[in-house]
Amino acid sequence: MFRNLLATLIVSLLVLSGGVSAQDVRLPENSVGAADTRASTGGAQTLQDVLRRQNGEIIDDSFRRDNIGGEPAVAPGLAPLGGASDADLWRALRYNEADVRVTTMDQRGKVLVQDGGMWWLQLREGPLATYGGWLLLGTIAILLVFFLFRGRVRVEDGMANRTVTRFKAIERFAHWMLAGSFILLALTGLASLFGRKFLVPVFGHDANSVLLIGTKFIHNNVSWAFMIALCMVFVMWVWHNIPDRTDITWFRHAGGIIGDTHPPAKKFNAGQKIIFWSVILLGASVSVSGLSLLFPFDIPLFAHTFDLLNSSGLPQLVGYGDLPSGLAPQEEMQYAQLWHAIIGFLMMAIIIGHIYIGTVGMEGAYDAMGTGEVDENWAEQHHSIWLEEVKQSQQEASAK
Repeated sequence: MFRNLLATLIVSLLVLSGGVSAQDVRLPENSVGAADTRASTGGAQTLQDVLRRQNGEIIDDSFRRDNIGGEPAVAPGLAPLGGASDADLWRALRYNEADVRVTTMDQRGKVLVQDGGMWWLQLREGPLATYGGWLLLGTIAILLVFFLFRGRVRVEDGMANRTVTRFKAIERFAHWMLAGSFILLALTGLASLFGRKFLVPVFGHDANSVLLIGTKFIHNNVSWAFMIALCMVFVMWVWHNIPDRTDITWFRHAGGIIGDTHPPAKKFNAGQKIIFWSVILLGASVSVSGLSLLFPFDIPLFAHTFDLLNSSGLPQLVGYGDLPSGLAPQEEMQYAQLWHAIIGFLMMAIIIGHIYIGTVGMEGAYDAMGTGEVDENWAEQHHSIWLEEVKQSQQEASAK
């Protein structure tokens, strides 16, 4: 037994020092059985258990789950004189077997150990960061290739040097508050997700820590400006963004971006309506999930949502099974954070396309939000129906 324990100690040191990987280590099965080795250590887990778990194998953890103190017949290895050791207590907490009483009178306060976060961490650092990063880079690459082939959409008849008011000051204020807050939220969110991977190697842990503290402060507080601006934009522009027959014509001609035919459009064309509803719906979703993260004990989202989905039978229909509905606050935050990030990535990709069209992609487009005044020829080319309505309104006003 001593020889096997010594071998186990040596292998453990090699794994910890990096001399060998966990995958390279295989303990002889015939040396000492798992149950015998565990019995010799008083019921604690063995190196075999650790290595199997690292290799992705599912192990029977009843030797830990059941060892939570109590009578020797229940936990013979870890119940000295019928009392409970610290290890017993923490195992009981982890497996939700401890009789916990809290002074807060809140059942959520009983959650002292929640070890279900590894799936969230692996998903956050793996697929979420990978696919999200490629989505943003891919969007930029596609726009760059499109610009190289299409070039800038020019005003075909040249500028008329006569302008018409397109957006009032309050509209531009709401737009820029929404845009500015979103850019800050996007940058701070990306720093939080990618900081450990890209910033720590360059600036070190201390600098990254200071940066993340600052980004968290900015992210949490600028979010209020984003939500206020989102409501303002919705109230001011929702009636102009209801789909109508002109959108079908706009899609048929690809908005004049591909080709030379520029279809008629009202104040917002079909492409702008897609941007509007994407920002409103995704912005509302990311706001609600953000509020859930700010107030996890007061605004739980997913337990009730999963209950409704389970009741509808949709998860079972697609072969997934019942979704988890008894969620601790920490688990609520894990789901909310993933949803928050996924929606954030989708919004960033959409906004990148919007920024492209509003700057280098289309001549004269920036003036609409820059000064609020657009050239008449630009308006005639891209929003002819709206321009006619504006001119008719001006004529009626001057006639009075």
